[in-house]
Amino acid sequence: MRHYFLFTLLIFAFSFCSKPKNTEDQLNRKFVDVAGIDSIIKPGENFFMYVNGKWYDTARIADDQVGVGSYSFLNIPQRQLLENILKEVSTQTNPKGSNEQKVGDFYASGMATEVINARGYEPILSLLGDIEQIQNLSEMTAFITTQISRGNNSIIGMNVSPDQENSSINIMHFNQSGLGLPDRDYYFKTDSASIGIQKAYKTYISKLFELTGANPTDALKSANVVYEIEKLLAESHKTRIERRVVKENYNKIAVSELDSKIPNLGWSKILAQLSLIADSVDVRQPAYYVKLNSLLKTVRLADWKAYLKASSLVNYASVLSEPFEAASFEYEKVLLGQSKQLTRSQQMVSKVDRQLGFALGQLYVKRYFNEDAKKRISILIDNFQKAFETRIRQLDWMSDSTKVKAIEKLYAINKKVGYPDVWRTYDKVSIDREKYFENVVALMKDNYRYETEKLNKAPNKDEWGTTPATVTAYYNPSLNEIVFPAGILQYPYFDLYADDAINYGGIGMVIGHELTHAFDDQGAQYDKDGNVKNWWTKSDFAKFKAKTQQLIERYDTFTVLDSVPIKGAMTIGENTADNGALYIAYEAFKLTKQGQDTTKIDGFTPEQRFCLSVARIWRVKTRDEYMRNYVTTNSHSPAMWRVNGPLMNFDPFYSAFNIQPGEKNYKPKSDRIKIW
Repeated sequence: MRHYFLFTLLIFAFSFCSKPKNTEDQLNRKFVDVAGIDSIIKPGENFFMYVNGKWYDTARIADDQVGVGSYSFLNIPQRQLLENILKEVSTQTNPKGSNEQKVGDFYASGMATEVINARGYEPILSLLGDIEQIQNLSEMTAFITTQISRGNNSIIGMNVSPDQENSSINIMHFNQSGLGLPDRDYYFKTDSASIGIQKAYKTYISKLFELTGANPTDALKSANVVYEIEKLLAESHKTRIERRVVKENYNKIAVSELDSKIPNLGWSKILAQLSLIADSVDVRQPAYYVKLNSLLKTVRLADWKAYLKASSLVNYASVLSEPFEAASFEYEKVLLGQSKQLTRSQQMVSKVDRQLGFALGQLYVKRYFNEDAKKRISILIDNFQKAFETRIRQLDWMSDSTKVKAIEKLYAINKKVGYPDVWRTYDKVSIDREKYFENVVALMKDNYRYETEKLNKAPNKDEWGTTPATVTAYYNPSLNEIVFPAGILQYPYFDLYADDAINYGGIGMVIGHELTHAFDDQGAQYDKDGNVKNWWTKSDFAKFKAKTQQLIERYDTFTVLDSVPIKGAMTIGENTADNGALYIAYEAFKLTKQGQDTTKIDGFTPEQRFCLSVARIWRVKTRDEYMRNYVTTNSHSPAMWRVNGPLMNFDPFYSAFNIQPGEKNYKPKSDRIKIW
């Protein structure tokens, strides 16, 4: 079943990406997977399983994957396309400095496993030696700072991006950092699954120490020391829900004041050592740095050195010899449930995309992307803005003055489709086919340079935050922009030859979703220029908050794995976007010829096909371990509730499928939550 499913996706990806050889065959394709529908399940009981049930029951998750299906799991067949490119260019003789040479030689250097394994941990011997030589706090902070410029981050998290209150300039932001587990909550959970993850993580750290020469007893002691330091740091971390409060995660402060209030880090020295000029910076989570300031004095230097060794080993484990990779994977098996490591080639595809993504992206676009898709999506976005404007004007809870501001922001959104107009280059880094580790470090240094060169400059509005081949989309509030890379412009989200119901219920949902993010609990606090600035009347914003609270409370009642609850407050932004997208996409769909018709296709009305497409784009099946981590760390609701949750509030769904009282997806009209 899995091989057929992946093969089918590859066919769809190729038919989207390349120009069709047979237009008649394209037009005759079926876009509703009737065979996947489980007619035993009533649409009103569980629409996700009604549409996807037969597929779900038979779909097999590959041993080397944590899930299968749409959205992020469409990146599985995407990686195969990228692998095809890399295998080809890595065997060619390419002009030095060309995209083909850089991505091909980087891929080839990582595929030379005999060379990599022969080196063992020799590539980081000098780094470990530098840690061992540290004699005092000043030397320790100097080491940490040097490593920042090499992409080896530990207790300091920093990035350059627009000033929240003046989006015309980029400033330095400092974020909470220092943890090895995926989230601060993992250090304090006491359920059996979390305890198992804690033990696996300690075992992993201990194994890394053993692989670099420590005996098992000392390695375990050091691992426990590292874990306890991380747990102390975790106590000061804000939760993911707390980090959603925009204004409480912006604390601009003079560097001189930081030197006075939080002196042990030496803020001025850090910036000077990195050759960064800043009179003031944004410390997003000050409590973390206050705690760190204390721990720098109270934790023994020897313990900090163990921590820095562990942090560096974790950061570099995936690019060292096989035993280090194996140790990392043993931990990931417990965390995510994946039972088999990806092939070396697939690992390298991800690494190339992560570190040379825009060079590889250019090759992907040339080979696979159909420019007609870019033109069609750009038109769709314009239509969706008009549909959204109509909905804003019809809102019964918002005053006219706030509506004017909302519509101004809506039409100020910058739209990016397919790939960048101006490509990021990697001209300042050389790739050596024989030196994998050195290539990785060189690329991390180059990325640090690329990011910090933005400091004190206006944001680059041509820049993209994701690579073109990735199946994703996003809204950036600081730049008030929506981005749809080439990777997501394929079935089941979009197909040039699909009927409007399929596309509007597919990519239309994604467009509507990203547009609504401009007006979710966070986006609503940014104005049309990307500044955190109130543009609401006090009464309107109170009504908006009350409606989002209703949505939070609704999603708090949803569970996965029988009893694991969704965090409504953590997922409120995505849930708001999902719910808004349904109405925006449907309103736009009703403006089309098919949307105004009643002709059935495959036995389904246009309205039914629209809803079927909505459920199809979230067709996902995952491992239980992955899902437990997902609901702890991800701001999106799980796939089932991205379908059933919004449809409960969607009036046309009730009439399209005759949803009746008593069915699980049924909500009385008075309980159907509508924000946008």
